[in-house]
Amino acid sequence: MKPSVWVRLDAWVRHLVPFGVTLVLLLLTAVPTHLPGFGAVAPMLPLMGVYYWAIYRPDLLPAWAAFLIGLLYDVIAGTPLGAVALVLLLVQGVAASQRKFFLGKSFIVTWWAFGLLAGGATGLTWVLVTVLNGRAADAGPVIFEYLLMLALFPLMTWTLARTQMAFLKDV
Repeated sequence: MKPSVWVRLDAWVRHLVPFGVTLVLLLLTAVPTHLPGFGAVAPMLPLMGVYYWAIYRPDLLPAWAAFLIGLLYDVIAGTPLGAVALVLLLVQGVAASQRKFFLGKSFIVTWWAFGLLAGGATGLTWVLVTVLNGRAADAGPVIFEYLLMLALFPLMTWTLARTQMAFLKDV
């Protein structure tokens, strides 16, 4: 028996949850806080979303979606077009390729691996922005941004896991 239109629509919307949540993380990164200097050190929240979904539901956040989110990040943040898009594409590819390693491991292992991958991602973003802008950017805010991402990762993972259990349990 063919499922009803509503059942198919529900399944389709649930498949969009990882993309939508990662877009919300992008918007949270871009929200003006009116804190002096915070824009330079704001954590790249979409990086955490791409990393999480690449490990736990890579079928629902494919590489093209990570690239699109990166392009939107570049437009909103004012970074050279394609810099963060390339970085998020690489993060998605590396995390998805190591998915079997991460499944069943403790949170500490996932956090440690995120630290390595986020360090490489922020470093690569800094290099790309420096090269594409033609002048060296200050590395201090980049280091603080990385440390802030590491500190926020447990809370973000908890939130994403709850989202996955709430919306994607049956998908």
